[in-house]
Amino acid sequence: MLITIIVVVISAAVFSSAGYLFRRYIAEKKIQDAEAKARYIIDEAKKEAVDRQRRAELEAKDLLYRMRQDFEQETKERRQEIFNSEKRLSQKEENIDRRLNLLEGKEKDIVSRQDNIKKQEDSIKVKDNQLHALIAEEKERLQKMSSLSVEEAKQILLSRLNEELSAEKSVLIKRYEEELRNTSENKAREVVSLAIQRCAVEHTVESTVSVINLPNDEMKGRVIGREGRNIRALEMATGVDIIIDDTPEAITLSCFDPVRREIARLALEKLVSDGRIHPGRIEEVVEKAKLDIDKKIREEGEKAAFDVGIDGLHPEIVKLLGRLRFRTSYGQNTLQHSKEVAFVLGVMSTELGLDFKLARRIGMLHDIGKAVDHQVEGTHALLGRDLAKKYNESAEVIHAIEAHHEEAEPKSIYAVLLVAADGISAARPGVRRETLETYIKRLDKLESIANVFKGVEKSYAIQAGREIRVIVQPEKINDPEAVNLAREIRKKIEEGMEYPGQIKVTVIRETRAIEYAK
Repeated sequence: MLITIIVVVISAAVFSSAGYLFRRYIAEKKIQDAEAKARYIIDEAKKEAVDRQRRAELEAKDLLYRMRQDFEQETKERRQEIFNSEKRLSQKEENIDRRLNLLEGKEKDIVSRQDNIKKQEDSIKVKDNQLHALIAEEKERLQKMSSLSVEEAKQILLSRLNEELSAEKSVLIKRYEEELRNTSENKAREVVSLAIQRCAVEHTVESTVSVINLPNDEMKGRVIGREGRNIRALEMATGVDIIIDDTPEAITLSCFDPVRREIARLALEKLVSDGRIHPGRIEEVVEKAKLDIDKKIREEGEKAAFDVGIDGLHPEIVKLLGRLRFRTSYGQNTLQHSKEVAFVLGVMSTELGLDFKLARRIGMLHDIGKAVDHQVEGTHALLGRDLAKKYNESAEVIHAIEAHHEEAEPKSIYAVLLVAADGISAARPGVRRETLETYIKRLDKLESIANVFKGVEKSYAIQAGREIRVIVQPEKINDPEAVNLAREIRKKIEEGMEYPGQIKVTVIRETRAIEYAK
């Protein structure tokens, strides 16, 4: 038992020694491996550090090389700039030296000239004294020879000089007047042509009749009514003539008052579309049409003022402008005419540097009197003046309205321009209409005025009566007499005729030699 225990103890001691030795061997092995690995890592780190140091040295060298190149380039540019600056400075110094030399030369020249001038002045003084002495001697001789005193001789010379200057002055004045007239005419033509080109206003010739289209001819009988009571009631309520003839599906309204004719047209169209036509209904519809026309008149006045670009008008003036929409003169609509005059007058005033808005206001209101001339006695120019005063228009507007038909003397540039603009609008081709009978009478009268003069062979009115060509007998009328004849015919036309715009008089004198070869 004891032996067994001893064996066990010895075995345990042996095994424990062997285990210790084995563990020590293992530990030493691990230590050796770790040391080898550490040496490897250290070697690799040293190699990497060497490589990085080499790369850093290369980068530093490269950067140093580039900085050196940049520094050399900058230094080179600075040197070039300094060289250029020095060169410019040297050139400026040379220029300054040349200018100084020139100035010195000019100063010397000026000094020499001053000396020469002084010498000449001295010589002139001497000669002047001699001349005064000679003149005095000559005056004494002349006085002795002519037995005239000095004052008498002066008066004779001054009178002769005054006569010569007066003649020259009259010639110069005439020449300047002709130049001014030509310049003024050219400028006026330029302003008028520009105004006409820039103003595009539609022209419509108003008619004195209106045509109502009917759905069928049976409606004519309903419009007439039993024993004509409907048509009589309509004519009495509107004041227009209703013409019912054989024209299929149409009724004609005739009246020289456009407002009443428009009221009748609106009322009749309403009655025809409604179908209920009797005297009571007619009166009701006509009253409603009158209210509609009043509203339309106000709208037309506001629209016209807006189109022309004027503001601050009295409400009654706006209504009067709207009434001009239903007023015509020789077939020309008065409101359209007023708008065109406003546009033309505005362009003229702009070209002449005048008040553009004031000119348009004058042009728009110049015919305002035509809105009431059928209700109040007096010409439309004077009525327009009174209306402008009543509704607090400016003095320039009042005077221009009053003077635009020469019922007052034009005293402002606006009044003169208004006369021209009004004439341009009224005389443009196609804006005014005449009846055929009146047109033919005017042409005949124009030709008859020319035919009464001695030496006139034949006369022809052309261009719708805007030109007359007069053919004279060459053996009775010479060239200077032809000029006088044209002037006399022009005066006779102005005294004996009324016409829109102007009429051109052309006198033709020619000699023809005709032979026939047989």
